[in-house]
Amino acid sequence: MYPVLFRLGPLEIRSYGVMLAAAFAAGVYFALWRARRFGVSREVVGNLVVWVMASGVLGARLFYAAFHWGEFRGHPWDVINPFQGGRVGIAGLTLYGGVLLAVVVGILYLREKKVQIWRAADVVAPSVGLGIFFARIGCFLNGCCFGRPAALPWAMAFPSGSPAGYVFPDIRLHPTQLYSSLYGLAIFGLLLWAERFRRWDGFMFWLLVMLYAVARFSVDFARYYEEGMQVHLGATVLSVNQVVSIGLFLVGLGMQVYLGRRR
Repeated sequence: MYPVLFRLGPLEIRSYGVMLAAAFAAGVYFALWRARRFGVSREVVGNLVVWVMASGVLGARLFYAAFHWGEFRGHPWDVINPFQGGRVGIAGLTLYGGVLLAVVVGILYLREKKVQIWRAADVVAPSVGLGIFFARIGCFLNGCCFGRPAALPWAMAFPSGSPAGYVFPDIRLHPTQLYSSLYGLAIFGLLLWAERFRRWDGFMFWLLVMLYAVARFSVDFARYYEEGMQVHLGATVLSVNQVVSIGLFLVGLGMQVYLGRRR
């Protein structure tokens, strides 16, 4: 794990920030490449991706802060600083908050530009999977978003200076960051493959929502969460993100049915 790639004097170049920048760049480039095929302005798509990704980072930070407010007492401005970790050095981002805010901001932007919302969303959808692939590698290098203890051959112990090593010193854990990176790449590939079956605007976007909900729900069984991010349903314990996943999958399925019938 390499949370700091290198230093330039007092300036630290952190791996998480570098991979987040790579996610932005890859997402923008791929969306611009696709824009012409869908008859959507490259300028609109480029601006949309920037708005969506920027609001996604902000939303992910705000969602994290909502469940960890005690960590920001005395320094409330850190709530909007995505590179300031929590009390155990965790990166301090919860992706679902980013997804929700990014969708709202994206819809508002496209309405303002009078662009067909779901067509533009279909252009951008695969870029989200590509962005997840790069961003979660950043999580792995940073040692955050880690898994629970495991005895599997690929389980690994994280350095003591990382968030994972702080919580579970010298204990082998599920590398859930890599699981998440792989499902981002899988979503990217599945969306490109499924594009041949696209019959209505919005098909790709809502398929993205459904695929991500299934992937996140599955991986979260292996991921570590503190008590404040858990929901107890009798003998079953789910994470808050798993509950959100169920809701998002149902919304995505409902929108596919609605848009298909409207067509």
